[in-house]
Amino acid sequence: MPLLPESLIDPLWVEFAALIEAERRPEFDPAHPWGCHRRRIPDRLVFEHVLAALVHGSGYERIATPGCSDRTIRRRLAQWAAAGVGEQVLRAALAGYGQMIGLDLDDLSADGAITKAPCGGEVAGCNPVDRGKQGTKRSVVCDGAGIPLHLISARANDHDSPLLKPTLIGIYDMIGPLPERPCLHLDRGYDSGKTRDLLERLGFDAQIATKGRPAPIQVGMRWPVERTHSWMNGYGKLRRFTDRRKIIVEFYLNLAAALTVLRRLINRARSRYRWTTRPTTRRLR
Repeated sequence: MPLLPESLIDPLWVEFAALIEAERRPEFDPAHPWGCHRRRIPDRLVFEHVLAALVHGSGYERIATPGCSDRTIRRRLAQWAAAGVGEQVLRAALAGYGQMIGLDLDDLSADGAITKAPCGGEVAGCNPVDRGKQGTKRSVVCDGAGIPLHLISARANDHDSPLLKPTLIGIYDMIGPLPERPCLHLDRGYDSGKTRDLLERLGFDAQIATKGRPAPIQVGMRWPVERTHSWMNGYGKLRRFTDRRKIIVEFYLNLAAALTVLRRLINRARSRYRWTTRPTTRRLR
């Protein structure tokens, strides 16, 4: 059984390969005096191993094969993360979704989610809801349909409110300008004068749940971001991060977000467009 449907892997790899073209090296190092270097492991093979790590959350030693060692996976992953490939892939996926389906930018929602980080690291801290164990947090802003627009990583003990500004600022780099006065839906963790002042400066209308009132009465339009977190928690790596470097963590976050956007794009486009490999059911193969 494939770790992901081919309808997701193939279009993601096409864009991924175009982005790492400048990072590729020849099969053998031309500067070597004897010409006896081992052949370079193909990027597509390493890419499939990285996807396996993302989906299953396994260690690199467990997913390594005779043709691709765990050291090769780590080395190539560090190169791609340092080049910002994960963020560029997400930007390309959002551009395709915006062109074919259209982003719902009038109603946005943002929230944070805490997951485990047992090995610690640059974005790991004491988890206040898991007996002080090491954990990491992701802050995500999405459109009205739950499409992730931008996300950042932080420590589990960082409050959601200070993370809101860098999360929102990143939207402009990912998709460009927003409509005039979009409405941002937030839970009561953001209920403060500082947050309202920030949203006023950035040009957002705010619908924030107030403290002291039961949440079901004032749910509003926050459910898309909660659903987005549920989609992203389907990836084992995001549920339990063992990588310690921030750029690697955010590479995986952006890659998972790009896969989420692609899955939603195919599911929504199959009833609007026709192509030869168009899926006939909502379950992608």
